[in-house]
Amino acid sequence: MYNLEYPWLLALLPLPLLIWWLLPPYREETASIRLPFFNEVAHASGAVPSRGALIPTTNWPERLLAPVCWTLVVIALARPQYVDPPIRKVQPARDLLLALDLSQSMDTRDFKNSGGALIPRVEAVRSVVADFVKRRTDDRVGMIVFGDAPYPEAPFTLDHVTVETMIAGAIPGMAGPRTALGDAIGLAIKMFADSKAPEKVLVALTDGNDTASKMPLDRAADIAKQNGIRIHTVGIGNPDAVGEDKLDALALEKVAATTGGQYFFGQDQSELEKVYATLDRITPSNATTLSWRPRRELFHYPLGAALALLTAYHLLMWLWTTSRAPRRVAAP
Repeated sequence: MYNLEYPWLLALLPLPLLIWWLLPPYREETASIRLPFFNEVAHASGAVPSRGALIPTTNWPERLLAPVCWTLVVIALARPQYVDPPIRKVQPARDLLLALDLSQSMDTRDFKNSGGALIPRVEAVRSVVADFVKRRTDDRVGMIVFGDAPYPEAPFTLDHVTVETMIAGAIPGMAGPRTALGDAIGLAIKMFADSKAPEKVLVALTDGNDTASKMPLDRAADIAKQNGIRIHTVGIGNPDAVGEDKLDALALEKVAATTGGQYFFGQDQSELEKVYATLDRITPSNATTLSWRPRRELFHYPLGAALALLTAYHLLMWLWTTSRAPRRVAAP
């Protein structure tokens, strides 16, 4: 739509009328000599007489052009603008980081799918986590995988298709056979260091106990809490196993409780789906919508029109005056 930035300047439109009504006309008196035989003197001297004084007069083009040009100038001063439709930008209010355990035990075929068939743990994780990412449309999502050591797979991004591609390519053992959850949390803290999001959430999934970390889990959880990072932990392993394959549920519960998060356990694919559905519900989409309307300045159009009209008028008057001026003919 069209808009005037300073519409109050339109009050200047009647200003010339007020000046004409309120101020007296300009008058000037000069001394002069009247010669009743002026024409004879001029003819005798061979000079062509010209007017020595002019009485200002107005014509109908001037009377029409003056208010039109004044109106155009006032409109230009009021800064006409064309306001484009609003442009909206959604600014994420949360950075969500996924940490996936890709130790060799994730290849264990003990998870039941919806049909009851046993599938590898990683296959169920890939399907469920990818669906979870699809629902997080307003969050920036990043990804870490960890085994013997943690590795950043995807930085925080709104390109969720790329994150889903990384999830689909997750292979057990690609980061080493053991589990380094504490170091994964340490890497997450570094990735969150440059985050400006009001809310920082880490969802860490593992199927075993921490056997390879250089940073103890409790220490990593304390640092995460100091940096405002909330950690939700998801366990999918066997809590009754022994050795490295045993799921340390107590440690995962403590990490979550320290940072204000929650601990979840998924024993099969349907339970894991419920876990991530709960995570989706307790971390609702929260984004800030920024909106602005671009403005295009149009003041040069009325200003240019006024200048063009005045230029054309004075040019035409000059041509008309020139054509009517008497021509001097040289004496033979």
